[in-house]
Amino acid sequence: MKKVVCFLFFFISFFAQAQTTGYNISVTIKPYKNQYLYLGYYYGKVKALADSALSNSQGVAVFKGAKKLSGGIYFVVSPGKERILFELLLDKQQQFAIVADTTNLPASVNYINSPENKLFQNYSKFATENGQQVARLASMLSTANATDTAIINGEIRSLTKKMQLYRDSVTTSNANSMLAALLQSLKEPIIPATDKHPGGKYDSSFAYNYFKSHYWDGVKFTDERLIRTPIFEQKLDKYYKDLVVPDPDSLQKEADAMLAKAKPNKEMFKYLLTYFVQKYINPEYMGQDAVFVHLFEKYINNNAQVDWFTEKYKKYMSDRAYSIMGNLIGYTAQNLNLVDTAGTPTPLYKVNAAYTVIIFWDATCGHCKEVVPKIDSLFQTKWKQQGVAIYGVMTDGGKAAWLQYIQQNNLKDWIHVYQTEAQRDTETNAGKPNYRQLFDVYQTPVLYLLDANKKILAKKLTWEQINELLAAKVKAATGK
Repeated sequence: MKKVVCFLFFFISFFAQAQTTGYNISVTIKPYKNQYLYLGYYYGKVKALADSALSNSQGVAVFKGAKKLSGGIYFVVSPGKERILFELLLDKQQQFAIVADTTNLPASVNYINSPENKLFQNYSKFATENGQQVARLASMLSTANATDTAIINGEIRSLTKKMQLYRDSVTTSNANSMLAALLQSLKEPIIPATDKHPGGKYDSSFAYNYFKSHYWDGVKFTDERLIRTPIFEQKLDKYYKDLVVPDPDSLQKEADAMLAKAKPNKEMFKYLLTYFVQKYINPEYMGQDAVFVHLFEKYINNNAQVDWFTEKYKKYMSDRAYSIMGNLIGYTAQNLNLVDTAGTPTPLYKVNAAYTVIIFWDATCGHCKEVVPKIDSLFQTKWKQQGVAIYGVMTDGGKAAWLQYIQQNNLKDWIHVYQTEAQRDTETNAGKPNYRQLFDVYQTPVLYLLDANKKILAKKLTWEQINELLAAKVKAATGK
């Protein structure tokens, strides 16, 4: 009893003396003594450290600072930084204590003077138990007969509804809490029953539009606490992967709408703009680099308010933007005033063909040596008959190696070109961009597909993808 009284006296004294501003979080974790503990946080999918504290001989470590920490999901990390011990919420109340035992985590964690973390802990316990029951029932489906399957699915639906009711009750009774914001982020729209669809019949378009239009219900784009959770970025990823049409116009429209909602909160605006830049500066799908160019021109270039990027990254963005601007899908490719193997001027615009495949390659590049023969095989057996010309640009490796490779591999009927040193020097002295910048060539091989008017149909695809696209174009044009 004496120990309990002393323990409570310590924490009463601790909170009486705690500052009213800033944060002061006492953490006692058995058996850690005289060791550093760490306080970390999420920034989207990234984990970072916010503070460290040395535990004393009684095992008490105190994380403290004069300025409050930004709200979000935080976590305590063990000495040596080898594992996350448990998570906690930080919001308005940042003066509290935690007691835990590593032999029984997270069940042993006790929050003192932190109602929100108690709420979070109760929710986590309920969600875990509910999830375990659902998983147990789901594992029975593979061996269940039809009657049992119906019963099991009914029980799963009942547990799912129970979970949602619990979440709704927490959200309603704690509307402005950090936990409520998290639960709103986790919530997904429930598509109306079939009889509520137009005409009383299931309509996939109606279901999609309903789900998409209600996907962000309850989520505030000015709530920067969401940034410091892994949940918000996961929700963003799903939205742009599954619900937004992946063409540049649609993506730009969606990004602009989100950034407009977030603009009143600089931290959320900063997070979203950085998220979009990183997603589309080197996009997963061809043509989506147009989204990055749009973002750069509208929000970044010559904008003093966008001050969080380093000078190095600003230069990188600027270089990428100006490299991409002139070779977006649907644009006319820039002319290439290069010379052939004999030194004769052979501009790209002089190539007369239904389609032109440009390949930027290096005779000493290992990947090029694998790709070039495959391209030539397709060219000789198929592409010629489809009206394709190959404009092969030597980028590196030296002229001697280039000529030798052409001869040894019998790359006949290609238009082989390169840029002379004199041409390069003249271009540099005149302050003109070179072909590497104009065609965004910073590795090899790089392939472009142009139409008869030298409009860019595709870029940076594999030779297999170029072949498939050519076949589709030829079929659409000739019916064969």
